[in-house]
Amino acid sequence: MRILMIAADRMEFPGVLRRAAGVRPVPVAVDWARQAELSGNTVLLAANGAGARRAAAALDASLAAFPADAVVSTGFCGALLPELQVADIVTATSVRNGLRTFPALPLESGRSHRQGVVISIDHVAQTAAEKRRLREDGGAVVEMEAAGVAARAAERGIGFYCVRVVSDLSEEDMANDFNAALREDGHFATINILTGTLRDPLVRLPELLRLRRRCTRAAQVLGDFIADSRF
Repeated sequence: MRILMIAADRMEFPGVLRRAAGVRPVPVAVDWARQAELSGNTVLLAANGAGARRAAAALDASLAAFPADAVVSTGFCGALLPELQVADIVTATSVRNGLRTFPALPLESGRSHRQGVVISIDHVAQTAAEKRRLREDGGAVVEMEAAGVAARAAERGIGFYCVRVVSDLSEEDMANDFNAALREDGHFATINILTGTLRDPLVRLPELLRLRRRCTRAAQVLGDFIADSRF
């Protein structure tokens, strides 16, 4: 099976790469792409920045070079359910962006995971209050790319999966303003984030370091889950 996996950033893929074989760069018009063999499947990993528009563009560009049988929207997410912990896996039953609901295919895995509705929005959900509102709408987790991938996959008639790993918790507020640092190209301006930490370094710098540790752990768990799943 040929599977296209789309994330916002290459830092969401180290766990997959650790389990893959024959990893090699491929000429795809996205920010970062690698082709590999994973658990009997040929996979193309593509990262093209945050947001639905960048993710949809990644699907279009990738399919031009890699005719996939299925596409997976994957990467980090924010928990909406209080019981979800860092590095917990959530597979989507559907993806909702406020306007449309896109069904997601189920996958088989012996590894622990949660199923639920993935809420896809156009910004980082930075406050516990916003996450509570999204939870009241029926969401399990929140992220920014899945709706873009799901919409384009539906247009092209390709099977769609969504697998996410938790990197921040439902009752947490973020001191760092990631939305203010998000550029048009879908990447976060590091200098803006670091400059912002100077306004409250005792709170903002530890938060950045904690988030980095969480993402490193979450990426490894995500890779193991994907490698041991059947699509």
